[in-house]
Amino acid sequence: MRSTRRRQPGRTPFLLLACLVLAARQGAGQTASLEPAGPQTPGGEQIQRAIDRLGELDYQTRTEASRTLRRAAPAAVVPALLAAVDGHADGYVRYRALVLLTGFNDPRTIDAMRESLKSPNDRLRTVAFSYFEHHPDAALAPELVAALDREQGEFVRPALVRALASLAGSNAAARAALVPQIARGEDFFRSVVIEALGDYRAAYAYDDIAAVAALDGPLQDDAVLALGKIGDPRALEILAGLQKTAPRAAQPTIAGAICLLGVNCGPHQGYLVDALEFADANSGYQALLRSAATALGALAAADHREAADALFRIGIPSRDPTRAPVALALATVALRNTPLALALLEQRPDRDLAIDLLAEGFDMLEEDFEKERFFAAVRRAYWDAPDGSPRRALMQTLIGVLDF
Repeated sequence: MRSTRRRQPGRTPFLLLACLVLAARQGAGQTASLEPAGPQTPGGEQIQRAIDRLGELDYQTRTEASRTLRRAAPAAVVPALLAAVDGHADGYVRYRALVLLTGFNDPRTIDAMRESLKSPNDRLRTVAFSYFEHHPDAALAPELVAALDREQGEFVRPALVRALASLAGSNAAARAALVPQIARGEDFFRSVVIEALGDYRAAYAYDDIAAVAALDGPLQDDAVLALGKIGDPRALEILAGLQKTAPRAAQPTIAGAICLLGVNCGPHQGYLVDALEFADANSGYQALLRSAATALGALAAADHREAADALFRIGIPSRDPTRAPVALALATVALRNTPLALALLEQRPDRDLAIDLLAEGFDMLEEDFEKERFFAAVRRAYWDAPDGSPRRALMQTLIGVLDF
């Protein structure tokens, strides 16, 4: 998952859609009704009507349709979603139905995903590749390797790369296909490969990523963070050298990577907090600000609680240009380390402000499949929490503010 991925072509222009979402959401957290205590049983006509409305241009109509389907009992809604994926006339509805299907953990989902791998619909292929990242299937490795040679969709290929990376630790063919991509093609695609290999701790790719980290250029930050995630102690020599030579704006990424290696993590994390606070208080340091927020986000995703706390503490009272990169970092943490994000939100005295910040980050992300996973986790936590408990109250607030 790539948090800064450019928006997939939608059904309305981005700025217009953002304004519509903001306007529709302004009162959502205050007016949302209480969640039902468990799955609902809408009639077949109501379910079909909701599916058809997944493609409406009006934000609130789409949101209400998705809400109806998410809350339906699996026995009632899964067959209808499967039928929509298979044959609905609107390709966008097929896409949204496939995304929603992933929230029900139904064994039939895997067959719909296998079929979607071959779909001419870019959106369906993206969801299918994302699904198999989180549900690796070694039998699919030859098909995924073959797809890497032909798949050039800007919004499809990153999901394919991550699906392959999830298999490559135990699959020689996947490794052989991925590693050459580090040095091949456009920087955007190379960046996706480097990030995925870092996230999956691809020790087999260490030498190739280290070569990129040693060079000045647009991929250096990605490679530096990937080295930290991989955890090979040899990276410390490269990173220590870069601390002496790299420009100031690159230093937070280097510090974050050294911390991920487990070396002097306290001082390096403290430096990241100081850098973010400095860039917040002094205009003209946007590059330093983005680097510090990204590095703290990477640490938080790796379960460094203090990093996430710092992002909330600095981000909540902030304004742009600080607020946007901090919100994006926190939203990415919520998707990659949902248990940590929920635990922190549950304990914050300024919970409502923290959730507002998180919601702004969610609006910047286009990983619909990843967000659906988050939504499903929150919905299950709501249903599992005792009535009247602080945890149920938190989940209710999240559902209202994030509008799902």
